[in-house]
Amino acid sequence: MKKIMIIGKSGSGKTSLIQRLSNETLENKKTQSLTYYKNILDTPGEYLENRRFYNALLVSSYEYDAIIFLQSADDKTSMFPPMFSSMFSNKEIIGIVSKIDLLNIDIDYAQKILKNAGCNSIFCISSVTDKGINELREWIFKNVGGDK
Repeated sequence: MKKIMIIGKSGSGKTSLIQRLSNETLENKKTQSLTYYKNILDTPGEYLENRRFYNALLVSSYEYDAIIFLQSADDKTSMFPPMFSSMFSNKEIIGIVSKIDLLNIDIDYAQKILKNAGCNSIFCISSVTDKGINELREWIFKNVGGDK
């Protein structure tokens, strides 16, 4: 797998997604700073939630081949500004709707947020049930490259 950076709100499931993509056991923990897992960069949710940290996202993205925008299906708010993807020129931008296994979700709304943010490809996943994880892994391998 080439290098991928994941951006999303606090509690959206970024770390859980990384654990699933890395075939690790799910362990809930708060990402306090930029955290590197092999070829994946986990960013703190605060970097998206506070505009003053956008520069940290931009600088951190330099060495990465693809960027994942993560929106939880149970979140009724959006932290992604319209066309947020334009900040990351020449990068593959992937949208992921997480937590699709929960009750009271709105997948259509989450997909709309990601489309407005500039994502062309959007996947719906559950890190708990693994739904959509293999499809996402295959897409990353095919479109970004690297190991499965």
